[in-house]
Amino acid sequence: DIRMSQGEFVPNDCVQSPEAGMILLITGPNMAGKSTYIRQVALMVLLAQVGSFLPAKRATVGIADRIFARVGASDELSRGQSTFMVEMVETARILNTATAHSLGILDEIGRGTSTYDGLSLAWAITEHLHEKIGCRTLFATHYHELTQLADLLPQVANLNVAVREWDDSVVFLHRIIPGGADKSYGIHVARLAGIPSAVNERAKDILAQLEA
Repeated sequence: DIRMSQGEFVPNDCVQSPEAGMILLITGPNMAGKSTYIRQVALMVLLAQVGSFLPAKRATVGIADRIFARVGASDELSRGQSTFMVEMVETARILNTATAHSLGILDEIGRGTSTYDGLSLAWAITEHLHEKIGCRTLFATHYHELTQLADLLPQVANLNVAVREWDDSVVFLHRIIPGGADKSYGIHVARLAGIPSAVNERAKDILAQLEA
């Protein structure tokens, strides 16, 4: 089991167990804190196992034989490997070597290819982790379709990062709450990054057409 309350400023809990779910699917907007949350959990497990103090009110941390991370986007052009190839190689290493006692954190698996290819891979990878490996896993994703797995697989649970919409803007609360997110607020984030308003408005129109 992993049970901990993290952080001084925005405390978040993490519970992983056969009862609460061994695979946590985390959805929510860009910049809301999904990646930070899963990295915090991995660091807490590492700190616990080396005998360090933990920045938590309380924690019960089961021993992990290995900690696996598939986080970030990078390429190996000198070796002829694209960003997506590196992503798949690192994911393959997890699927081929993780055990039921491992901890895995995965961030945006499948984003380096087409939507349907990426979603299909992410879905199948989650099923394999659930059915064949059974390790504690935190999976941050923008594929909201994956939240359906919580209804199909007993050891999968959905979490999302809370946000509030206000005055046609979005406020990131950095709180992890139960359930799946219904959208990613990518257009809001693009506006914060400085994308011209005309482009954002056109993107809103296109998004409405696609959703319809």
